[in-house]
Amino acid sequence: MSNCPCGSGKELEMCCQQYISGKVKAPTAEALMRARYTAYTQAEVDFILKSHDSKTRDEISRDETKSWAESSEWLGLDIVRVVKGSENDDAGMVEFKANYKQNGIKYTHHEEASFVKKRGSWYFEDCKIINKPIVREGEKIGRNDPCPCGSGKKYKKCCG
Repeated sequence: MSNCPCGSGKELEMCCQQYISGKVKAPTAEALMRARYTAYTQAEVDFILKSHDSKTRDEISRDETKSWAESSEWLGLDIVRVVKGSENDDAGMVEFKANYKQNGIKYTHHEEASFVKKRGSWYFEDCKIINKPIVREGEKIGRNDPCPCGSGKKYKKCCG
């Protein structure tokens, strides 16, 4: 057994894997956020897309999401704050930092993710990237490379 990549300290099977497999619904927005991070560490693109709200799901590229997930070395998840998103809420926000490395360069993806609960299930709805000055430590990101923010879009159509 291994610890869950989400940083909860629980075993993977007793934590995020049960949500990713579909055996259990994530009870809170934070639980879904942690499961989505874990899905990125395992390149579980089906879960990433399925847990995306249907309003914005078509904006995500399956191939680019998979490529970004597989080409990244996932270093950890930090939950900064949670606003609502409990079992009794219909909406919530989770601010988090996902740390990863690509091509030997460390990145921190920092965002406020909004979640919505529909028919008893939580979905990732949208996000606000928390901007901070970025100092490039390595090669320049190409316009057609996956965006390092993790949206799954090409850099030129996202943060570029």
